[in-house]
Amino acid sequence: MGDLIPSKEEIRAICDSRFSPAVYEKLRQSSVAVAGLGGLGSNIAVMLARTGIGRLKLIDFDRVDLSNLNRQVYDVRHLGQLKTEALAQRLREINPYIDLELYNGRITEAQVGDVFSGYRYICEAFDGPEDKAMLAQQVLSCLPRAYLVAGSGMAGYDDADRIRTRKVSRRFYVCGDEQSDIAEGIGLMAPRVAVCAGHQANKIVQLILEER
Repeated sequence: MGDLIPSKEEIRAICDSRFSPAVYEKLRQSSVAVAGLGGLGSNIAVMLARTGIGRLKLIDFDRVDLSNLNRQVYDVRHLGQLKTEALAQRLREINPYIDLELYNGRITEAQVGDVFSGYRYICEAFDGPEDKAMLAQQVLSCLPRAYLVAGSGMAGYDDADRIRTRKVSRRFYVCGDEQSDIAEGIGLMAPRVAVCAGHQANKIVQLILEER
């Protein structure tokens, strides 16, 4: 199995050929934190890893259970594992040389500054509205150089075109339809969740590459 793992140089060469050396180098030097590793966060992390982001911080307190498999990137071998550790395993299967930092636990207001220190780009992928609001308020008030890309509204099977990326302020973007809610009984399904995750991951890549 070890003989099948490509070298760091081989991975870099293929990324250079796909993105151009200048683009890939900017992505490789970037650090992104993903807060919440469910349907949104786990898919965001995989997309960013495939895009060449060099360092990811994976944040969650939960373990993988059977109900996660309909929309999250985990599979049956991960059942019972901490989501941070299960996702780290998946990401290293994509890029064995990616730099990962894991944070197992819930985040309080007082911890936001420390947990996200050193990360200019933050993806919010929490489940609860209170946690979402807390993170947005703390990041925007306590981390003046950080960008926050949040998710809101991706439930059900309505038109994917309703999911969009909206600029709320200079450092804050929201992706989703900002309306659909699992409380309406429509549930979360893989296609629409992945579309929203794609919007969040793409906005992060845009912000990194357009930074002067």
